[in-house]
Amino acid sequence: MFLALIKTMRPRQWPKNAVLFAALVFDRQLGLNNIPPMLRTAAGFVIFCMLSGVVYIINDIADVEADRKHPEKRNRPIASGKLPISVARVAAVALLTFIFPVSYLLSPGFALVGLAYLLLNLAYSKWLKHITIIDVLAIALGFVFRVAAGVTLIQVARFSPWLYVVTTLGALYIGFGKRRAELTLLAGGANAHRKVLDGYSISLLDQFITIVSATTIVAYSLYTFSAPNLPENHIMMLTIPFVLYGVFRYLYLVQIENCGGAPEEVLLSDRPLQLTILLWGFSILLIFYIF
Repeated sequence: MFLALIKTMRPRQWPKNAVLFAALVFDRQLGLNNIPPMLRTAAGFVIFCMLSGVVYIINDIADVEADRKHPEKRNRPIASGKLPISVARVAAVALLTFIFPVSYLLSPGFALVGLAYLLLNLAYSKWLKHITIIDVLAIALGFVFRVAAGVTLIQVARFSPWLYVVTTLGALYIGFGKRRAELTLLAGGANAHRKVLDGYSISLLDQFITIVSATTIVAYSLYTFSAPNLPENHIMMLTIPFVLYGVFRYLYLVQIENCGGAPEEVLLSDRPLQLTILLWGFSILLIFYIF
């Protein structure tokens, strides 16, 4: 039952919370001479993984009937009966009673952002996931809250607001790709599994994806030469090709390979995308901390 609980908390999705480190890295506070902020951010990452795990428990409880009709989600612990709903509820409450006191000790602002993230996801489970377009916007806002949570854990000096814009657009891009993959997988029975899919079509989602992907590239490009804490020689612009390839590769996986229904699986399985992210991250570290 314990393993079923851990599985319900989706450990494979926890890498999403790595965006908490954005403030630390992009504000140039990563280093052995800055241990306290690094430790607080690491602790915040663990706490947010637990909090997002609670959100998944709540979502699976709310979606249990729909998940039992889904060709893949019916194997989830709660939907399959391996984890009783009563046990899942107790576990969620117990985790929350630990998460928020510790969050407040790390930073009152961090606890406030965590609460906002939880309330957003409760609203998503109850209402927002049934509203076309708003459902994906809510998912994107969750990523913005993650970035904001990282900001509250350190003394930010020059963190660019452009990164909030890029985070929002990138999350929308992945979110619309996920909806497209779900619509393709479920075909004519999409509405029976996720009612909001009835408000989408493949052509509409392709238009959304095109708009958001192009805007993401433009926003990131603007960040590389307009943010105040970047090198004056604009060397940061050399990272744009990695972002371009990453956007194009994900688009290829969604539209040609019919992947994207589980973005975390794509990230953990696609070697070209992994290599692109690795090279992008390495180039960021070189530019910020070497050059």
